[in-house]
Parts: sequence; structure tokens; C-alpha cells
Amino acid sequence: MRRVLLGLLVVVLAYFAVTTVLVARWMGKDERPRADAIVVLGAAQYDGRPSAIYRSRLEHALGLYTDGVAPLLVFTGGKEEGDRFTEGGSGARWALEQGVPASAVLAEETSRTTYQNLAGAKQVLQRHTPSGRRPRLVIVSDPFHMFRAVKQAADLGIDAYPSPTRTSPLSASRIKLTESVLREDLAIAGYLLSGRGK
Repeated sequence: MRRVLLGLLVVVLAYFAVTTVLVARWMGKDERPRADAIVVLGAAQYDGRPSAIYRSRLEHALGLYTDGVAPLLVFTGGKEEGDRFTEGGSGARWALEQGVPASAVLAEETSRTTYQNLAGAKQVLQRHTPSGRRPRLVIVSDPFHMFRAVKQAADLGIDAYPSPTRTSPLSASRIKLTESVLREDLAIAGYLLSGRGK
């Protein structure tokens, strides 16, 4: 029994070591080729106002759009029980307030997980992508989120490129960042086991 427990401990530690290295490596990647759209993964909103974490993603995405990376912005995310507004809708309204034309703003407003964010974005973009071609998307989220987001996008048949925000409050604190990476390690495990991660 002791050997079994020791073996399990070694496996768990090895898993966390590998996924932490992957997450950390992808945190430094920022790719912004010409794409069909910039997809902003959802984050909390408060009565229609983006949280500080969400706002950092929105501002980064706006910068990419202004630089001509893609002609469309897609904001994703549903709402929590009791909310009046969705994450995707709140992001879209924010973009319109910044002067982005309505023709360049799309929203997906039913998803609750990263995988659903990406699947919803793909569906919303169907009429904007030539038939038979994989959509080409630049994904915006927090740095620790990039490995899983791009992996899930690829599994959904999307050519995805990471462009993380560098101004998120989660990246400003070493403790918060460490906690976020560990949660991401667990989320990756959940996705690999179920195929439908958070």
C-alpha cells in the first residue's frame, strides 16, 4: 500500500510539473498574425460593467483590432444566476462605447466554460468565414490561460494564436499568479479526462 501511495504521489507531482511548464511556456507567447477575428474569452462583469480582469482583456483586444490584426471582435460568455447582463454582451457594449463600429462587433452570450466560449465563437463566426476553411482566430485572455485555450481551439477545428493581456490584476501579484497557474493545471486535467474542461 505504501508503494502504491508513493507511486501515485510521484505521478501527481510529475503531472503538475509537466503542466506547469507548459502553462508557463505559453504565458510568454504572443502571436498576432492576420486573422479572421479576435476572440476575447469571458470574465466577470458586474451589472454590465467589465471587471478589472475582463477590462484588461478588452483593452488588449481593442489594441489588436486597432493595429489591424483582424476585422472582427468576438466577445464570449454567458451570465451567472441572478445576473442581468452577460459577459459577452458586456464586452460588446464596452467595445461600442470605445468607438468600434457595430459591424465589427459580435457576441456569444450563452457559454459558461472556455471550451464553450470557443465553440460559441466558432458558431457565431460561421457566416464570416469562407466555407470549408478553418477559422483563423487570435485568442485574448490571461497569460496562464493560453495553453489550454489554444489546445481546446485546435480540438474544435480552429487555427488559434495566443495574444495574452499583460495588464491583468491576476498577473500583478505573484501569489495570485501562482494560484491561477495551479488552478489551470487542474483545469487541464479536467479537460483531458472529460474532453469538456472549464
